[in-house]
Amino acid sequence: MPEQRESTITGTRRLTPCGRTRREFIWDAGGGFVGTALAWLLGHDGFFGNAVHAAPLNPLAPKQPHFAPRARSCIFLFMYGGPSQVDLFDPKPELARRTGEPMPNLDADPLFKVRNPGNLMGAKHAFLRCGQSGLEISDLYPMLGRCADDMAIIRSCYADSFAHGSGLLQMNTGFIRQGHPSLGSWVSYGLGTENQDLPAFVVFLDPRGGPIGGAPNWGAGFMPAAYQGTQFRTTGDPLIDLSPPGGLSRAQQREQLDLLARLDDLSPAVISRQDELAARLATYELAFRMQVHAPEAVDLSQETAETQALYGLDNPTTEPFGTRLLMARRLIERGVRFVQVYSGGGHNDENWDAHGNVNANHELHCAETDRPIYALLTDLKRRGLLDETLVVWGGEFGRTPTSQGTQGGRDHNPRGFSMWMAGGGIRGGQAYGATDEFGYAARENKVHVHDLHATILHLMGLNHELLTYFHGGRDMRLTDVAGRVVHELIA
Repeated sequence: MPEQRESTITGTRRLTPCGRTRREFIWDAGGGFVGTALAWLLGHDGFFGNAVHAAPLNPLAPKQPHFAPRARSCIFLFMYGGPSQVDLFDPKPELARRTGEPMPNLDADPLFKVRNPGNLMGAKHAFLRCGQSGLEISDLYPMLGRCADDMAIIRSCYADSFAHGSGLLQMNTGFIRQGHPSLGSWVSYGLGTENQDLPAFVVFLDPRGGPIGGAPNWGAGFMPAAYQGTQFRTTGDPLIDLSPPGGLSRAQQREQLDLLARLDDLSPAVISRQDELAARLATYELAFRMQVHAPEAVDLSQETAETQALYGLDNPTTEPFGTRLLMARRLIERGVRFVQVYSGGGHNDENWDAHGNVNANHELHCAETDRPIYALLTDLKRRGLLDETLVVWGGEFGRTPTSQGTQGGRDHNPRGFSMWMAGGGIRGGQAYGATDEFGYAARENKVHVHDLHATILHLMGLNHELLTYFHGGRDMRLTDVAGRVVHELIA
């Protein structure tokens, strides 16, 4: 029984079961309601700093990073199919010298077997020393070579799967199975977006088709759908069904959304489904705003003829990829946080999966992407955006140093491959790590996919160990329980 203390008015004090007088209970309850409103207002003004709210009313509102970022946004150039490291960024004189010989110790790695291996096969194209740094890049990428001093080539990447589906998932989500948020979703979750009229995460697919596995490669997994990638198109409306139905004005749309919000407030279900309904309404509101802002963001007629030519929009070979990269630049200019652009779609030589003839395959896809990538880096640099925009290039894995088939193809190889980064705090003009003498497996300063993801998040001001989402009874991470930041890549 609560202690009965004497009152100056009645001489006795009547207590409620909670140990408070009625007046104290009413005061505390009133203060609590006021405190709830005050907490919302302070949170909206950023008073609580890095605090993460379980269900923010606007899931894409800008959030404070864990520390000062080097990059404000990221453009990930995904070469779907698996580009060959020994033909593009990892010169191997010994491989060239011993072309035609069987590869020694081919079965030494029990985790990966080459299917129907042929003999060693060197690169058909020459490697050139580029820029003041002398970074070696294949002459398949002559224009990109001019940007060598801005690039850090990672020659020691490795992954865990030699299959396209699981390899794509791991490079995009950190896991070889479906159901996990993609890299762009983690960035959107951790940072939000600076433009509330556009998505935080945008994806451009190749006109020839999307990658194996489809939407899970840019999905939000177990996170709310607000964090998933939004596919943009390069012709017509940038999004499917973006234009309102015929005869419906913007004022009428506004009235519909306002009515929907009021109905949700009146519904008893709002108590149990508040998070879901808030996210759904935020999505509707974003779609409403995008009807005005998305078409303008990707309207390339606003670009000068010189800029359009720089990206290769005047050439049928480079126009498809150049268009997507120019749109990507316009989006990150407008505060979009993460843009992923795919090169290659469909199957066989429609992407970088060079089983038949690696030389012909890479001549095709390098010709499609060389000028546009050079243009992107050059354009970002002259606009003062490269320092705050991280550009990443790579595929789901690399290729074998041995030949496949009768015309000089190469098989999949996740044991050692190359990727590169530029801008956004990267120290350019360097090659990091190394594969063995044939370019088969990473040997020095190995960089796993988790390490790559940890480094990207770090450059964007996010600690990969602190960026977590509670799911399935544990705090989930993009990098699972591994990952290290490769500080040697950072300026």
